[in-house]
Amino acid sequence: MSIRTDLAIDEKIEEGNISGVIKKIKTKEYITVTDIQITEEEAAKQLNKPKGRYINLEFPPLSNLSDYSPLIGEIKESLNCLLEDREKGVLVAGLGNSEITPDAVGPNTAKRILATRHIKKDFAEKIGLKGLKSVAVITPDVLGKTGIEASESVEAAVEKTNPSAVIAIDALCSKSLSRLFTAVQISDTGISPGSGVKNARKELSRKILKVPVIAVGVPTVVDASVIAYELTGKESQTNTDLIVTPKDIDYLCEKMCEILSKALNLFLQPEIPPEVLESLA
Repeated sequence: MSIRTDLAIDEKIEEGNISGVIKKIKTKEYITVTDIQITEEEAAKQLNKPKGRYINLEFPPLSNLSDYSPLIGEIKESLNCLLEDREKGVLVAGLGNSEITPDAVGPNTAKRILATRHIKKDFAEKIGLKGLKSVAVITPDVLGKTGIEASESVEAAVEKTNPSAVIAIDALCSKSLSRLFTAVQISDTGISPGSGVKNARKELSRKILKVPVIAVGVPTVVDASVIAYELTGKESQTNTDLIVTPKDIDYLCEKMCEILSKALNLFLQPEIPPEVLESLA
């Protein structure tokens, strides 16, 4: 069954079965970390994924977790693995439509990120925030509401702010019901805004923006044909654009945005004590 997915872990990758792919798996507390590196163009074509590194974190349903701190810490560490140079600051882009809950992960996470680019170094030191890093935040919204491609807005912001890198947050599509809101994918390959709701637009990547682009994505939807297949074991004979999301989508989106924003703030401001960040963000 050929169903589109944004997740590298949805693909059938076993050790050694695809040349040009390196896959490593480890477990930390309740989190399974799958690190996939696609190193050759032929492998990228076979998997329909750009060359690069994909770190996938899988965890139990959020409602079953009493402590999110291990997950927050692992997201932060994954970001550290993919992005070292932040000397000139980072631009965070929250992609998606805040009025459509399955597509709201990006903008709802971005609004919790501590924006600091406007705070001068000497003033930061005076108010006890020595070591504060430059962070700018943009939520470009969607083409249908603004008439402007998200990629165009981000590209203009990059040109103006000249950051070391861009971190783009967006909703993703999976081909596994069990992975909805139980996985986070962090990659260095960029992202296509709107992919989670099957409306992919012009990509945001290093090729386009001329700076590294780290994509942070959460699977929020699956194709309806996935459910048909899981219930009947048969492939759907009818093409459909229907997508499905969990019934408790509001709760899940709120919790996921809280987790992502805390991890990102800790990553972006490593010299600021966590308790201070919590009070500022």
